[in-house]
Amino acid sequence: MKVLKWAAIVLLSLLILIIAVFVTVAPTMVEKSRNTVAPHDPYPVSPQAKALHANLVVADLHADSTLWNRDLLTKSDYGHVDVPRMIEGNQALQVFTTVTKTPAGMNYDHNRADARDNITLLAIAQLWPVKSWTSLSERALYQASKLHDMERRAPELFRVIETKKDLENLLTARAIGRKVVGGLIGTEGSHALEGDLGNIDRLYQAGFRMMSLHHFFDNRLGGSLHGSSNEGLTDFGEKVVKQIDQLGIVLDLSHSSEAVVIDTLKLTKNPVVVSHTGTHGHCDSPRNISDSLMRRIANTGGVIGIGFWDAICDYTPSGIASAIQAAINLVGEDHVGLGSDFDGSVNTTLDASEYAAITHELLQLGLSEATIAKVMGGNIVRVFSERLPE
Repeated sequence: MKVLKWAAIVLLSLLILIIAVFVTVAPTMVEKSRNTVAPHDPYPVSPQAKALHANLVVADLHADSTLWNRDLLTKSDYGHVDVPRMIEGNQALQVFTTVTKTPAGMNYDHNRADARDNITLLAIAQLWPVKSWTSLSERALYQASKLHDMERRAPELFRVIETKKDLENLLTARAIGRKVVGGLIGTEGSHALEGDLGNIDRLYQAGFRMMSLHHFFDNRLGGSLHGSSNEGLTDFGEKVVKQIDQLGIVLDLSHSSEAVVIDTLKLTKNPVVVSHTGTHGHCDSPRNISDSLMRRIANTGGVIGIGFWDAICDYTPSGIASAIQAAINLVGEDHVGLGSDFDGSVNTTLDASEYAAITHELLQLGLSEATIAKVMGGNIVRVFSERLPE
């Protein structure tokens, strides 16, 4: 009997040890393997680029940093974004998009909606609230709460931007030299609504000001660019688009099927964005919708956010600059911005501390300082200045 009791204690201790390792080590190992930065020497930044960059308002439309358990108020030596690195890179504004479900594989060409979900196990391993283990809307709300908590802990460093006044105050503070950055909250796909229109108001009240309709799989709103149906908006999807549009939330058409993009553009007269992408003519990837649709999106007054990963083929700083130049040639300088997809399970060649390297390469291409100011953040600020509530 004593032997059995001792064996039970040993087994229980081993189980506790395994669980402890799982929740403390595994999530960090996963992120370090998923969000890498290629080793490199310091990128060149000319005196002209350094001076220009110091006066830019740098904004980025897409980072998935709240998916991970890093404290974003503390500088990390892995991942892509945190507040200290944003300050180092002179970044003023970051849209933090909440990832709630991704299919195993995350293929660009095809994913089944019922494929194994990657996020459930990650949520459990990171000890997210139990209700988030089974609810996509709760996962989105929990990630948003991390940003509000950052603001409560360090309002002098980080502010959640929900209104026009919030944005104006942030830019004013930075103009007088304060090292403070802003975060807007968005969704990575509206499957977080879980088929309930009422969840739009829940997300809005939690500070969400940009919402995409799809991610890597079809959902109740319609077809994903990477799904199996290629369908347009469903009846529910049309209701969602109309309600989002009325609230002043910016619509993000990243990952949506081309049919959904066409249907959405029929329903709104407001600026919409593609938060993280490449342009198809520049990089022939199934990740990117057609150039003709990009022009139609630009015609709404919207912005195309150019990514920093393989959706632009060459994602070195010079390659990012070339992708920006190609997008300007396609849709015009008023409709191009940054959409890094930082911390989105992507491999990059730089992190948020190194935006000046892009400014340098844009100058090398011969872009004017006024054009660079637009694409590095001015165009994104314009859209949110128009769409945020009073």
